[in-house]
Amino acid sequence: MTVTPEQAFAPQELGPLGDAPTTAPHVIDVRETGLRETNRILQDSDGTGRYLLTGPRGAHALAVGLEKPDEVVIDGPTGYYTAGMNDGALVTVNGNVGVGVAENMMSGTVRVTGSASQSAGATAHGGLLVIEGDAGARCGISMKGVDIVVGGSIGHMSCFMGQAGRLVVLGDAGDALGDSLYEVHIYVRGRVESLGADCVEKEMRPEHHTELGELLDRAGVTGVSAGEFRRYGSARTLYSFDVDNASAY
Repeated sequence: MTVTPEQAFAPQELGPLGDAPTTAPHVIDVRETGLRETNRILQDSDGTGRYLLTGPRGAHALAVGLEKPDEVVIDGPTGYYTAGMNDGALVTVNGNVGVGVAENMMSGTVRVTGSASQSAGATAHGGLLVIEGDAGARCGISMKGVDIVVGGSIGHMSCFMGQAGRLVVLGDAGDALGDSLYEVHIYVRGRVESLGADCVEKEMRPEHHTELGELLDRAGVTGVSAGEFRRYGSARTLYSFDVDNASAY
């Protein structure tokens, strides 16, 4: 039986931070508070905060630059660069997001219950980005250590120049997957339209089944096994310039 993205992800709730007792979240109406002040409140938190942001109305650069392990739920769709430069916070968006969600993230978790536009997780160095729906073109472009799990499909040129980390796709992948990548592990459950320069299919060894299984668990994916995926990675022919490969650079 085919597992859809809606069935694959376990329900996520706004819960307690670590072993701290559950407390009611601090509700911030972004329409009334304003984007700048909302971000200031989040950035000035002491790291034990729980926040519910209402009325985002597609705001750009919301919940950016967070450096503490606060829990932030954004109730509605957001625009460009949501949770960009995140370094430790747990951010959930109940809706769709625009370009560059979790761009340059260092640590923490960003979860999108809807779909994401292009360049999701661009240049991100660490942490976990979960997109329960689809992601657009260039998902994981130049990723540098982040883990990205996409419940639906991804667009063309995804993981272009990806350097480190893992990209997991439960759906299909568009053209030129992994073009010019370095050492990212790419796992795709569905169909791949085409592979980019220097990207090849690789064997799924036992350690990769273990790695992928642990990552699916972290992302809250259920009803899907690592054995349903194919692995892709670098052929390592473009690491050093070779005139014979000039047309591929």
